[in-house]
Amino acid sequence: MVLSQLVGLLAKSLAGWTFGAGSELDTFFTANRFAEILFNLVAGGALASAFIPTFTAFLVKQERRSAWKLLSSLANLVTLVMLAVGTLSFIFSDWIVVHVLARGFTDPAQQQLAAHLLRIQLPSALIFGLSGLVMGSLNAHQRFLLPALAPAMYSLGWIGGAVLLEPYLGIDGLAWGVLIGALLHLGIQIPALVRLPKVRYSVTLGLKMPAVREVARLMAPRLVGVAAVQLNFWLNTVLASGQPAGSLTGINLALPLMLMPEAAIAQSVAIAALPTFSAQVARGHKDEMQAALASSLRAVLLLAIPATLGLILLRTPLVALVYQRGVFTADQSVLVSWALLWYAAGLVGHSMVEIVSRSFYALNDTKTPVAIGVAAMALNFGLSLAFAALFQRIGWMPHGGLALANSAATFLEAAAMLFVMRRRLNGLQTGRILRGVLKSLLATAGMSAVLLGWLALSRGWGSGLITLGAIALSLPVYVGLLVLLRTQEVRMLWNAIRRRISPSS
Repeated sequence: MVLSQLVGLLAKSLAGWTFGAGSELDTFFTANRFAEILFNLVAGGALASAFIPTFTAFLVKQERRSAWKLLSSLANLVTLVMLAVGTLSFIFSDWIVVHVLARGFTDPAQQQLAAHLLRIQLPSALIFGLSGLVMGSLNAHQRFLLPALAPAMYSLGWIGGAVLLEPYLGIDGLAWGVLIGALLHLGIQIPALVRLPKVRYSVTLGLKMPAVREVARLMAPRLVGVAAVQLNFWLNTVLASGQPAGSLTGINLALPLMLMPEAAIAQSVAIAALPTFSAQVARGHKDEMQAALASSLRAVLLLAIPATLGLILLRTPLVALVYQRGVFTADQSVLVSWALLWYAAGLVGHSMVEIVSRSFYALNDTKTPVAIGVAAMALNFGLSLAFAALFQRIGWMPHGGLALANSAATFLEAAAMLFVMRRRLNGLQTGRILRGVLKSLLATAGMSAVLLGWLALSRGWGSGLITLGAIALSLPVYVGLLVLLRTQEVRMLWNAIRRRISPSS
């Protein structure tokens, strides 16, 4: 996951270096957003959250023929649905850009370019839909390496578009890179899929298969939740497209910097936890799931809390290090670092949502997290309007308000999910989790003091030296303080490393 996030960050950096934070890259991100909305609505998180628990239940019962029939049926259904939706979107792409995606674009040439880029990227939604199903089947078999590398392959497509195709095709090269990256995302997982036990493809839609109907039942409420999330992304795109040039690119380049630690810290744990949670529920061992969920939350918070402070304090040199090259100027870096400040505040909330939502899916409950998520996204909708207006009124760059709204709504979403899950499992070892949070806060305070001292000492130095030096200083300080506070997870990590180095120890 870390490698995939680093490659993804390089891809976004190359896009910024090549095109700068201007109207051209704003237009690309607008078109790219629509393809991602289609994938997430029809075949993304909504389908995966319903598919993995149902598929895992077949594996636990050793009913592999039924498991593969379920996968085949869903793959065929996804293909038909995405072909239909993609064709309609291709035909009405101009209308979608003008009336749905970017109402803030008033230049007809920019509108036409957005529609053109959208048409190039549309097939990626179908490819990602199939790739998501393959990823879910591999995760259910406890195969995580190639699925975790798949996003890196997608980013390699971006890199190829920015480096190899851009000199000949301009911004079209980046759009074609997205399509190539989607094919690589699927392709890297196929070798692992064909090696799974008794894998078999069936030409069927499985409409009479109870498991297919169960996935549809579980997916329906989750689809509403995903729609609410995508609605908020659309709102951000619309609002940012009407703000000063570069605002849309600012939020689109800042978000990956927050999502990189979130993916390494929380998504990696959540992806591995869902099949485990699902198997525990299928065996009727909810007490084991309670302990696993509490341990996962505690470990994630021990990492997310210091990462939040690190991103906030290091946002300026980090953005300069990653993006400030080529045509990307220092003024444009300010746009990104401003958004990163407010996105970083939501890292803890995003991390908790990743873990707790999986526990609901494992319990075959997609309604509760969706209801909470829809409420949070409705709040995000209102806060986006309010904060953007407030920031503009007091003379701050308004796109920072969009990032703050996302962080505030996500934190409240996480709190509500934790409250409900605690009641569902008759407890969540809250005292143990809070003791871990307290130790993390104390260690983070010490780490932050070191970071502030380093930033004062290194003022005027190069962004690379400042950032790498800060990491080299803060990481051992944080870990050392956790050791002094006798944190259980540090000891467990050390024992795991020793066993890996010397299995007989």
